[in-house]
Amino acid sequence: MLKSLCYLFLTYLIATLLGCAGPGGSSVQDESGQALNINQLPAQEELPKFSAETAREGMPNGWNFYRIAPYKKNTVYRLENYQGRTVLSANSKTSASGLAVKLRPRSASNLWLQWEWKATNAIPNADNADGPSDDAPLRILVAFDGNKSKLSLKERLNFEMANLISGQEMPYATLMYIWSGKTPVDTIITNAHTSRIKMIVVDSGWDGLGQWHQHQRDLAADYKRAYGEAPGEVIGIALLTDTDNTKSETRAFYGDIELVRKNSK
Repeated sequence: MLKSLCYLFLTYLIATLLGCAGPGGSSVQDESGQALNINQLPAQEELPKFSAETAREGMPNGWNFYRIAPYKKNTVYRLENYQGRTVLSANSKTSASGLAVKLRPRSASNLWLQWEWKATNAIPNADNADGPSDDAPLRILVAFDGNKSKLSLKERLNFEMANLISGQEMPYATLMYIWSGKTPVDTIITNAHTSRIKMIVVDSGWDGLGQWHQHQRDLAADYKRAYGEAPGEVIGIALLTDTDNTKSETRAFYGDIELVRKNSK
């Protein structure tokens, strides 16, 4: 029963965060506890840059706060002046919540995701291949559209359950780039409760703590490797720092996250 509940909250997270509004509408809470109407979130052309802002309290412009479940503590996100530029800090103490941007749909062909991030301390008991220990100091999620009628009966029922509970539709598929404590780089981990969420490890272990790590990923290539088919349109980006499963603490930083269209060779 506990695993089933965790799965339902995960579907709620994916659905509400990435702006895939279903019939009837729904809401999540912003950081002050006020309701946000998902249907009213504007779809944006670009991902807002943290570096374009000044250090301050409150949400970065263009990003929307989301909670995974009412009983979970919130990870605290702030814009900070760090080494001469503005970055997003994430402070998690037995907590799990994140930020998301709804995007105007765009083709994943020749589309690259570029970002940098830094973890400052380990989560020793985290194991992303083990559901009850699945925590990470840094995660970036990419949501894709697609034809849900092609999915198995089990997955279609999962989508209907998520819609029924949250009033939102889950994205057809999600790629989640993570910093994993134990799983090797380039490993693809399928979520324990749905095959429509694939985690790709881009940093592993704790030797690189305190250093900025830069990444660029070919979204179409990663999607095809994870799902075995060509991707649909990209419809949203989210980030998440969580320590709720391991009951631990971590502090991490996100630099700018960018979508870049590169010419095919």
